[in-house]
Amino acid sequence: MLEILLYVVHAIVCLVLILVVLLQSGKAADLAGAFGGGGSQTALGSRGAATVLSKATSVCAIVFMLSSLGLAILGSRRGGTVLEQVPLPASASPVEAAPAPAAAPAAPAQEGSAAPAGGGAAAPAGSGQNPAPDKPAGGGQ
Repeated sequence: MLEILLYVVHAIVCLVLILVVLLQSGKAADLAGAFGGGGSQTALGSRGAATVLSKATSVCAIVFMLSSLGLAILGSRRGGTVLEQVPLPASASPVEAAPAPAAAPAAPAQEGSAAPAGGGAAAPAGSGQNPAPDKPAGGGQ
């Protein structure tokens, strides 16, 4: 129950924080602010009074961080991973391994034969097959 309440609070605070940040005007957003100007909005000078939007931003940011921390703590106490909590469907039972069909025993290679390792028969020298595909078969230039 607490976790659901925390999720709801977190979602509402997220939306409010987005809206409050988007409603604020940027500090020194004019052209003079790009070059260090800005009059009263200087880095070490007075900022002026904090507006309602800036106070709401601070409060929402604090509540957002606390709710994120609370959700992380509750999630870590649960233990395990999400995949461990998902039930397997009934059709996902382990399949028994079928025995492999017996392969015909290969004839032992004789010492003088030049059979390739792949098991295929070697083409005779004058069969017309090109042993090197990047060179022309006719011997042309």
